Amino acid sequence: MHVDEFGSEHPESEQRTEQVWMVERTFSADSPHILVTVYATPDGSRYLQKERAFNRFGSGPGPEVTAAITVESERLTPVTDAETRDRYANEAERMRARHDPDDPV
Repeated sequence: MHVDEFGSEHPESEQRTEQVWMVERTFSADSPHILVTVYATPDGSRYLQKERAFNRFGSGPGPEVTAAITVESERLTPVTDAETRDRYANEAERMRARHDPDDPV
């Protein structure tokens, strides 16, 4: 059994999820057709980096990036330095203030 932050018990097979907000979007330095997005928790303490390949010069649209996504908690990586954590927290707050989670950004 897993006990959550509210003291409720859950079977171990039940996945815990969290909503994370897009805090960074760049193209890979090694491969310009790879879109790199970083989503972070609202407090900036954990993040998920996603990479998506697409043809930047093709006629089709690029991959859709939404303001927030919901992911399994165990997929999140701790942010180890305070400056990055603060930057992620500030950007997550800005995204939350301006966008609904499903808004394409």
